[in-house]
Amino acid sequence: MSSQPQEAPGPDVLRPRLPSPLQEVADDRFGRYGVGLVLKRDDLIHPELIGNKWRKLAPNLRAARGRTVLTFGGAYSNHLRATAAAGRLLGLPTVGVVRGHELADRPLNASLARCAADGMRLHFVDRSTYRHKTEPGTLAAVLRAADAEEAYVVPEGGSNAEAVRGCRALGTELRDRADVVALACGTGGTLAGLAAGLSPGQRALGVPVLKGGFLGSETRALQERAFGGPRGAWSLGERFHFGGYARTTPELEAFAVDFEQRHALPVERLYVAKLLYGLTVLAAEGAFPRGSTVAAVITGRPFP
Repeated sequence: MSSQPQEAPGPDVLRPRLPSPLQEVADDRFGRYGVGLVLKRDDLIHPELIGNKWRKLAPNLRAARGRTVLTFGGAYSNHLRATAAAGRLLGLPTVGVVRGHELADRPLNASLARCAADGMRLHFVDRSTYRHKTEPGTLAAVLRAADAEEAYVVPEGGSNAEAVRGCRALGTELRDRADVVALACGTGGTLAGLAAGLSPGQRALGVPVLKGGFLGSETRALQERAFGGPRGAWSLGERFHFGGYARTTPELEAFAVDFEQRHALPVERLYVAKLLYGLTVLAAEGAFPRGSTVAAVITGRPFP
């Protein structure tokens, strides 16, 4: 009597903490302007699949249905780390396509070493190939070279239609809880889903952590693929990238340390610090009407 192979367990067996907590904080940098600040603690959803990583990965892991999951990232990608952790926790094979062929000949940094320890097979590609990774011919060649032609492919940052629909729940959880809901953005997927889930009268504010001005078109395209057209009110505050991805300054570091001390909250530097800094500047500029409430989505925390 033959037996059918068992499908791998879905992500819900990991018991995420949903909805994530909403934490009010007293901060005079907002209070003096009559603005309330609350923190949407998505960093507490799961100890290893943190924040928007859970919201974007969970629907993709369900869609993978036990197949190898292949995805993309740079040498310090939080998305690669989260995907590798999901693979270990759920018994799924994972492959990480890493930007920078020259890195293959170097010792792994702490981030990639963690991915490898979690069972992710790393495949390095040159930067030109990486730039063209979404083109069908290049993607097919990468899959062949990585010996992963049957893999379920998740794009860089995890942002695809499945992820955007998964992030809509973030907006649903925040309906009528704030006038403005703000988050730091890399690829636009979380912003696209968040805006779709909010109530009429609420708006989402994205703070890009990369420079280049491309995120508006990316977010619109993601909403088109996920929902067939635009959803919700959203805008971008593009002044707070501090020079680009993974770039920081002494001013930003000092701000992050101060925020941690004020509110006993570990502040992730590449995304969350830029968001919180940007909100304090906007509050001082009068961008939020007196009597309004701003919710800051804490999408991650510092990795050890």
